Order: sequence, then C-alpha cells, then structure tokens
Amino acid sequence: MIIPVRCFTCGALIADKWGKFAERVSRGEDPGRVLDELGVKRYCCRRMFLSHVNLIDTLLRYERSQ
Repeated sequence: MIIPVRCFTCGALIADKWGKFAERVSRGEDPGRVLDELGVKRYCCRRMFLSHVNLIDTLLRYERSQ
C-alpha cells in the first residue's frame, strides 16, 4: 500500500523519507546504510521501511470504472 505518514510504534514522521529511500535502494545501495544517512535510527521506524510492500500499482489495476 502507501507508506504510512508516521511510524506505528513511536509516531515519528517517516513518509517524507520514503521517496529518497526507495530511489537509492533501487539503484543498488545498501538499505541499512541509506536509513542511517537519512537519520532513521529507531528499529521500529526502520521496520516500517524494510517491511513495506508497495502494492498501490497492483491495486489500481482492479479499480472499477463506471
């Protein structure tokens, strides 16, 4: 789905970092290093990035048009 705006556990803002994270990881950089450089230190916030599955494009294929 879409990355949540805040971490579910601690409430820190994370959505503003998702674009840079996804771009850099897709270029082949190490996810742990990217999170360190973006300032994501808490393991609860790191979990939000590392376990996120982007399904929005898949779901939009099944949108009902009227």
